[in-house]
Amino acid sequence: MSQHSYDFIVIGSGPAGQRAAIQAAKLHKSVALIERKSVVGGVSLHTGTIPSKTLRETVLYLSGWRQRGFYGRSYRVKQNITAEDLLQRLEITIRHEVEVIQHQLFRNGVCVIDGSASFQDPHTILVQEHDGLEHTIHADKILIATGTSPHRPNDIPFDGSSVIDSDDILNLHNIPRSLTVIGAGVIGVEYASIFNALDTEVTLVDGRETMLDFVDGELVDEFIHHLRDRGVNLRMGESVSRVEKDDRGRVITYLESGRRICSEQVMFAAGRTGATATLGLDKAGLEADSRGRIKVNENYQTDVAHIYAAGDVIGFPSLASTSMEQGRISACHAFGLAAHSCPENFPFGIYGVPEISLVGLTEQDARAKGIAYETGTAQFREISRGQILGLREGMLKMLFSLEDQRVLGVHIVGEGATELIHIGQAVMALGGTLSYFVENVFNYPTLAEAYKVAALDAYNKMADWPVISDEELMDKSG
Repeated sequence: MSQHSYDFIVIGSGPAGQRAAIQAAKLHKSVALIERKSVVGGVSLHTGTIPSKTLRETVLYLSGWRQRGFYGRSYRVKQNITAEDLLQRLEITIRHEVEVIQHQLFRNGVCVIDGSASFQDPHTILVQEHDGLEHTIHADKILIATGTSPHRPNDIPFDGSSVIDSDDILNLHNIPRSLTVIGAGVIGVEYASIFNALDTEVTLVDGRETMLDFVDGELVDEFIHHLRDRGVNLRMGESVSRVEKDDRGRVITYLESGRRICSEQVMFAAGRTGATATLGLDKAGLEADSRGRIKVNENYQTDVAHIYAAGDVIGFPSLASTSMEQGRISACHAFGLAAHSCPENFPFGIYGVPEISLVGLTEQDARAKGIAYETGTAQFREISRGQILGLREGMLKMLFSLEDQRVLGVHIVGEGATELIHIGQAVMALGGTLSYFVENVFNYPTLAEAYKVAALDAYNKMADWPVISDEELMDKSG
């Protein structure tokens, strides 16, 4: 059995693995990247981030969703939308993304190995290739970036057609007329709202009293209002006792309260499990928790110092964007390069309909920390650009410190939220204050004008407080 040695072995080619491999290669290290599938990209590209967001964009276009504010809820670009219509753009997008990733890895000299990886000892990986051949590779440093797979409880009768998980939903043959989504986390909320935009009758079930508990409460309330207004049936605080198929081909979801939900299809989206079961972690001196996740420190080191883990396999926040940064930091730390990052300013994006995005503190966070703050809000329907676009929903909310007027957090629900958030993120990273938004000019008409409107709203609430300029704040800090 042959053995090769590298400076760095990366297991998994998702966002964390890609970024770590390329970062290490740019530090002139020899890098091997092991991918168990025949194509690179990981869960993010093939069943997660890219497919769901591409599906969302296709649905919003074909359903005429963005034009319904003017032309009514019955408006559609294409009257009879099929599953084939939804998947056409997806195939093109994935193919292009695979080509881009392959080119980036090749250009940076990363050796990509197709096969399954498992530890033989803390420095040695056994690779089982798809043709059955086996060989071992050795490295001083190793990164585990294997991602996750949908959690599939044994008592849920998954069949890939009428009872599905978030991977199966990308292989639809027909668009369901009714859909029950179990789990109101990010994935469940995204798919529930996307299929609602297709005029599918959607019921969203979760045992918790509310959804998205890491999001500012006011935004969650706004989002829930929009879902209810569009006819989504919410069953919050309701636990599922069992799921069964009847003799008429329907799926019945039984709730512990005694209620029953009848639908054409059920999607189980209550959590994901780390893809670590076949890694042989015990041979490396490691172990995963009950959901397959690996514990790491602030540098993404595991309990074995030369082995790192990054991406969804380490748990929350499980976002492609944060996974990329985790991969970069882990590679830099592994090879002694100082890497500066600011996790508290990482943005979150939820691609529901409408989008939700946030950065910084929520009101709940500020109160828990005992921080004196004020808020300012802007409604998209009151912004000129919002009127032009026919928006009937959406808001931007900002939190400012009463002590020095610094921006503490930005929270957006509505069209373009995941793009607009970066303005607030940049101002926060640079220590900006209320004055930046009050005293600067924004293009008109734009949705970005909502920042200025929200800042003026906060300023009016703080009328007795003088506006502190960024220059004055820097003088005080000095």
